[in-house]
Amino acid sequence: MQEPSRPSHGGNLVWAASIAGCSPLALLDFSASINPLGPPQSAIAAIQAHLGDLRDYPDPNYQDLRHALSQFHQLPMDWILPGNGSAELLTWASRELAQLQATHLLTPAFGDYQRALQAFDANIITRLFDLAGGREQAAGGRDEPLIHPVTSQCGLLLNNPHNPTGRLFSVDAILPLLEQFALVVIDEAFMDFLPPLEQQSLIDLVQNYSHLVILRSLTKFYSLPGLRLGYAIAHPDRLNRWRQWRDPWSVSTLAAAAGVAIVQDVDFQQQTWNWLKPARAQLSRGLANLPGLTPLPSAANFLLVHCQSSVTALQVRLLERERILIRDCLSFAELGDHYFRVAVRTTEQNQRLLEGLGAVLHDR
Repeated sequence: MQEPSRPSHGGNLVWAASIAGCSPLALLDFSASINPLGPPQSAIAAIQAHLGDLRDYPDPNYQDLRHALSQFHQLPMDWILPGNGSAELLTWASRELAQLQATHLLTPAFGDYQRALQAFDANIITRLFDLAGGREQAAGGRDEPLIHPVTSQCGLLLNNPHNPTGRLFSVDAILPLLEQFALVVIDEAFMDFLPPLEQQSLIDLVQNYSHLVILRSLTKFYSLPGLRLGYAIAHPDRLNRWRQWRDPWSVSTLAAAAGVAIVQDVDFQQQTWNWLKPARAQLSRGLANLPGLTPLPSAANFLLVHCQSSVTALQVRLLERERILIRDCLSFAELGDHYFRVAVRTTEQNQRLLEGLGAVLHDR
């Protein structure tokens, strides 16, 4: 049997288990940025309640799910389109971006952006994000232009909070971009990890800008990546085009039912916000105290960490000795072998990571 290849995404437990010499169930996974508190019981109950509906096709218009999301965001239903994870909706956004003169992409960036844009032969212009500047801005509160003015008919694909750095861009920093680009697609997959008063979402502005698209995930915050569920918020005419392009019934009955339940689960939402901030601070402090490691400030549920030594070697030793998986950043070409990313998990799990890293770094 062929050995699993090194993953380009987090969460590839089959590959990691082959290195660690154990079952995937024995691994502690810090490579996938998923809420460790879930899945919420509301999702499990909704899935169980709708098992009998598997004999029928889903509602092709997803009325119940779109209604729940419209109530959640206080938007008309026709401005919302559920998808098979936000990755599916990224595909259709990329098809539209590819029709423009060029698409500007702030890098390092989530690898699927390149994949989706290249699938439609988009002309991609990469704009390097200054990691050092990001640290200065996070510490000093300065807002410098994210991208200098663009005069041609171009598109922009941006995520906020930024992956892999965790940097949160303010609404004020993004607003000028809406005047510079013909189409702006903002991936807010990690925005819901911030409490409502701290979020910098542009969802409230979508109805004022017909060329603005917001992508959201429902699987990271609610710990349901295997269910595949996300949604887009954009002008109804644009979403109607996407409906014509994609396969029917792209969201399963069980995913739709879970989606209705979780957006109304205020207890789980509050529990997550209460957990994240102290857990992230604990993990960041612990990493900063380890030799050769420098974590970057983050508003998300993950931390990007600079490492003075080879991360691929560190990753393998950590798997072999501690059965702990961290995310290398080789798929981010601008970062290479001296950065890794770790999810924020529970206090106890974070401490286990810190102790494992400390032992491996001490013995290198």
